[in-house]
Amino acid sequence: MCIIFFKFDPRPVSKNAYRFILAANRDEFYHRPSKPADFWGNNNEILSGLDMEEGREGGTWLGISTRGKLGALTNYLQPRQDPEARGRGELVTHFLTTDTDSLSYLKKVSTEGHLYNGFNLIAADLSTSKGDIVCYYGNRGEPKPIVLTPGTYGLSNALLETPWRKLRFGKQLFLEVVEQSQELPKDTLISQLLGVLSNEEAQLPDPAIEDQGREYVQPILSKYAAVCVRCPNYGTRTNTVILVDTEGHVTFTERSMLNKDPSRWETRTHEFTLQS
Repeated sequence: MCIIFFKFDPRPVSKNAYRFILAANRDEFYHRPSKPADFWGNNNEILSGLDMEEGREGGTWLGISTRGKLGALTNYLQPRQDPEARGRGELVTHFLTTDTDSLSYLKKVSTEGHLYNGFNLIAADLSTSKGDIVCYYGNRGEPKPIVLTPGTYGLSNALLETPWRKLRFGKQLFLEVVEQSQELPKDTLISQLLGVLSNEEAQLPDPAIEDQGREYVQPILSKYAAVCVRCPNYGTRTNTVILVDTEGHVTFTERSMLNKDPSRWETRTHEFTLQS
């Protein structure tokens, strides 16, 4: 399970503004093996963490390439999973490594959505010269992907903008920070966004989560209903903040749990400029 907040404005009025801001949590079992975000692929042009679970190796939940392709995935909360379904992490990896534009890629994915357990997929083409395109598809929602209009969005483990209480709460915290983004030093902005992602206040009651998750979510409901999930063997393992300014400079900050220990974290930042 994960949560993502993002705002994009391809043509901001001020040159000091960020045209794309994303803050995301990856929630997963602590024992599931993965690699922290780093560059990989042809010419090391792709930046992402990687799933190393046997049979799912090489998939990812969030990544960006120097060519401006960005993909982000959340699972759709459902009581029962099909163990024979394909790994959803490949959906992001395939997008990051293809030359296909975001909308065309999601159209292709929509014809294969039945092969996967429930998911939501954000695919974006960030181009300093052509403008930014951000698209969305969820295989438990409408049959065709959509192109998003510039604005602020929240995505958790239901369809895009489904008003779960924790999503509404987190989105408001996110908005309060990004509204100051032009005035804040970059390090302060990143720190405050990481603070949003670390909020453990349970937003209860939430009948929408209970109805969708049913018996699966009941034992962990009081923990799961927070932006930052913290259970004994499962929870938020990775916080990621991505900033893209008007010149195409990307700052990718990842804060990762160390050795399955929620009290130990490591923060790494990667920076690069999008290729024209």
